[in-house]
Amino acid sequence: MKPHILRAERLRSHRLSAPARSVANAARHMLAVQAQEFWAGRWALATRSAGAPTLSTVDRLFNRGTLVRAWTQRGTLHVIPAEDLAWVLGVTGERQLRMAAPRFRELGLGVSELATVERVIGGALRGGNGLTRSELFVVLEKSGIDPSGQRGLFAVQSLALRGIICQGPVVPRAGGASREQRFVLTDEHIVESATPADPAAELFIRYIIGHGPATAEDFAWWAGLTLGGARAAAAASVDDDRVHEVAEGQFAARVRPRRSSTAASVVALGPFEEYYISYTDRAVTCPPEHLAAIGPGKNGMVRPIIVADGVVVGTWRHSTAIGRHTDDPVPELLTAGAASEEEVVVALDRYAAFITG
Repeated sequence: MKPHILRAERLRSHRLSAPARSVANAARHMLAVQAQEFWAGRWALATRSAGAPTLSTVDRLFNRGTLVRAWTQRGTLHVIPAEDLAWVLGVTGERQLRMAAPRFRELGLGVSELATVERVIGGALRGGNGLTRSELFVVLEKSGIDPSGQRGLFAVQSLALRGIICQGPVVPRAGGASREQRFVLTDEHIVESATPADPAAELFIRYIIGHGPATAEDFAWWAGLTLGGARAAAAASVDDDRVHEVAEGQFAARVRPRRSSTAASVVALGPFEEYYISYTDRAVTCPPEHLAAIGPGKNGMVRPIIVADGVVVGTWRHSTAIGRHTDDPVPELLTAGAASEEEVVVALDRYAAFITG
């Protein structure tokens, strides 16, 4: 498939040229969007939705239990519909735990320590409204587990990877964009859970629907699975009429979102953006000479991007710190003339309305 056609089809799959009716619909369509930068995960859903959803619009979905945030794949936080968390972790959680096991040992989090973590955190959360990470660390410290030096973070993550806890309601933040959530017990917070017949095949299908056209190799990277496991999941999807093979090894959804005539051709997307990061070959989206400027860099960061007709043409920056979230975002074009000043301003103005709303 020629690069310009591939980009156009992916823009549709990502709902960037075919916005979903609502943020909740965008979330269901994408299944999981990367969100270790919490504001960026919420912006990823808002920018894929019709109208002008604001930060508070998205936060209400967390507060209602429609969306949660968890380490769904690659040891990385993602926003995911609450109903899909359990079965996705059923595919990805065990591998993530195995990969994290050496770090658990380094931190002195053995079997007995992790059993204590489950007991005390479960007890602290049961029947309550949730606790922040710092509040959970206090619980751990009182139980004799020192949370410093990443021990607390990995202790909490061990429960999340097993589907015991997740991040739910958003903690309000006076004078700035909300940045924190409360951890809750999934069996109390999540009311309904989906149960696909073949979870691995379902994960592949849902990835293709929200990200295709793409390959099993792309899926393996995105889901954090072995290549063999990813190929098996792709093979298991052949009898499902939602996806099909459009070229050798390349899959796409049979029913694709309808492009919107009003969708902007220039969009401002956040750090760790799914449209950029979800594939093994990012040069389809970003000119090779600009890949180093976008990342991942030495610090692991992937910068916010400006995309014109599916191609990364620049970056931008903005602070969500208290008192600064109302500042204007600052663009930096990498490809001269690829987007007009007016188009960039409109794209960043949409983000500014989102983050302050």
